[in-house]
Amino acid sequence: MTKQQTFPMRIIPGDLDHPAVIDLLKFHLDTNIAVTPPGSVHSLELDALKVPQIDFFSGWDDDALLVIGAIKEIEAGHGEIKSMRTVETHRANGLGARMLDHLIDHARQKGMRRLSLETGSFDYFEPARKLYAKRGFTYCEPFGDYRPDPNSVFMTKVL
Repeated sequence: MTKQQTFPMRIIPGDLDHPAVIDLLKFHLDTNIAVTPPGSVHSLELDALKVPQIDFFSGWDDDALLVIGAIKEIEAGHGEIKSMRTVETHRANGLGARMLDHLIDHARQKGMRRLSLETGSFDYFEPARKLYAKRGFTYCEPFGDYRPDPNSVFMTKVL
């Protein structure tokens, strides 16, 4: 049995006003700013996640936040994965994969036919790229409002 199968977690919509969620989103943004060249950071601030086009989810073990993730509808039938992050103490134990599976299922339920994402092109983001590839995402050209950027990698999956 893997850690992914045994670690308890419930995923709920919202909770963008919860202090732990706010702290994790701030950490996510601050970390991405620290490791990514200026002009190439595409992480969203808290207020940018509070729009009707974005569905935000948080994963919990009782009262402990474990992981966050969001989907932004960028056009009819096409969504984008935004702001996925696992708390540092629980990285590499399958929680990110479980959140990603939840986001993929949610996109299907909303009638999306394609799900895309942007992530960094350098070593820091390699675990994320591997996770997305394991779930069937393939490399693609920039989508939506993105432009080619040597610091970004774009991936997509037909649902």
